[in-house]
Order: sequence, then structure tokens, then C-alpha cells
Amino acid sequence: MDTATITNVRTFALQPGGAPLLIVRVETSVPGLYGLGCATFSWRLGAVRTCVDDYLAPLLIGQRAESIEDIWQQVMVNGYWRNGPVQNNALSGVDMALWDIKGKQAGMPCYQLW
Repeated sequence: MDTATITNVRTFALQPGGAPLLIVRVETSVPGLYGLGCATFSWRLGAVRTCVDDYLAPLLIGQRAESIEDIWQQVMVNGYWRNGPVQNNALSGVDMALWDIKGKQAGMPCYQLW
């Protein structure tokens, strides 16, 4: 298994059936390996998107995708915001995407990893 580093973090705002969703895509240095996560906070979609794009993405790029717990701790203790719903939703989307990457690397669904 290749060691994957995070090369890009992108957000996508969608509205299937009129319900606003914010999807986080974490891309890695391994060709074709990426993870998806949901960072939806319906009433503050723009704030969560800004948190991911402007704060978390620069912090994550270059880190190892397998360091899920370390990344979580780093975001929680170094947050500009005081870990409220905006940052928690942003981190949730990143966390899901990193677990998605780990599951793809292991060739199994995330629930079996846990």
C-alpha cells in the first residue's frame, strides 16, 4: 500500500431534491485515490465551505492521509473558531473523506475498518 499524502481539498455544493448538501473531496498523491465526505450544515453552508476551503485545506495539504486521528486533534486544538457547529461540520466532511480513502486502500468498506 502506497503512502498517500493529501494534495488537494475541494468542496462541492449540491441540491438534490432541493436539499442543500456540501461534499468534501480529499485528493491524494496516489493516482485515482480520493475520498468523499459530507460536511452539510444546511443553514450555514457558506460558512462551512469557507472553513474547509480557506482554513482546513491549507492545513491538510502535504499531510499523510492515513493520519486521521492526528489531523482531527490538530484541527480541534488549533482552530480559529472555538469548535462550534461550523468547524465541526467542516471537520466531519474531511474526516469521512479520509476514512473513505483508508477503506479504498484496504479494499474494504469503512464499517469493517472500525
